[in-house]
Amino acid sequence: MLNIDWKELGFNYIKTDYRYISYWKDGKWSEGKLVKDNMLTISEASPALHYGQQCFEGLKAYRTKEGKIQLFRADANAKRMMATCDRLLMPTVPIDMFLDAAKKVVKANEEYVPPYGTGATLYLRPFVIGVGDNIGVKPATEYIFSIFCMPVGPYFKGGMTPVNFCVSDYDRAAPKGTGGVKVGGNYAGSLLPHAEAAKRGFADCIYLDPATHKKIEEVGSANFFGITKDDKFVTPVSPSILPSITKYSLLYLAEHYLHMPVEQRDVYIDKIDEFKEAGACGTAAVISPIGGIEYEDKLHVFYSEKEVGPITKKLYDTLIGIQFGDVKAPEGWIFEVE
Repeated sequence: MLNIDWKELGFNYIKTDYRYISYWKDGKWSEGKLVKDNMLTISEASPALHYGQQCFEGLKAYRTKEGKIQLFRADANAKRMMATCDRLLMPTVPIDMFLDAAKKVVKANEEYVPPYGTGATLYLRPFVIGVGDNIGVKPATEYIFSIFCMPVGPYFKGGMTPVNFCVSDYDRAAPKGTGGVKVGGNYAGSLLPHAEAAKRGFADCIYLDPATHKKIEEVGSANFFGITKDDKFVTPVSPSILPSITKYSLLYLAEHYLHMPVEQRDVYIDKIDEFKEAGACGTAAVISPIGGIEYEDKLHVFYSEKEVGPITKKLYDTLIGIQFGDVKAPEGWIFEVE
């Protein structure tokens, strides 16, 4: 029996029993296998270490009220990883291989999937890295694809609470750069802006478009959305924004479950008073309600700095309900682990 207090879990690394690993050599992936060892041995000349030729994903497994285990839109993670691998000239992991690996990892670590009702989940971290003896600036000749997992707690332990953000002077990504794919360098570059925002008492910072510094792109490492005063669900559009699976899920739910108009368009930082509610969305928190955004030394407050707006709350409850099996999911969103 595991000695885990499910209700006290945070978002921290916990070594679970098994992880999946496959090696790319001579133009093909090896047959993947489950291993107990959580250490990788790679060449000191691996391009992942020197040139950032690597990518990752994040998704979760959920335990339903009936005790079943399900993955949420795992095929979308597989497709996004394929797009990232293409951008970095890495071999893609086929969707079927990705799904099979994810299911095997969850099944092999089934006792680590938290019980229904705790709000906790099993977080999966798939990644691909370029390895081998390669000191020149060129693609690796060998690669590793792996998935490991760990139980993580609910993001909001005491209920959802709005948080404030400030606008950053830093750029998250360059125009036509790698902002639209999930590479580690995007996150390394965000560490300093985040630290500076936190030092000033903000949850994180808002990144504007790198070309004009007039349009909202991302909120820390999450996507932005706003609810207009006439009840439209709006998210920014830009090739530099990572296509968040949570965001596209919320777009669908807003339109088809809450029957709201939805728009993907430019969101200008000097016109944020068009929104009565706002949030940041991603795998970890699902939705982080935005209380206010500081821009040019003025804090613009949306619904409230203390309470979550009603539409944001309804979107959160609907998506969480689908993920835990309490609300009927759109077709193709759920992958059961048997």
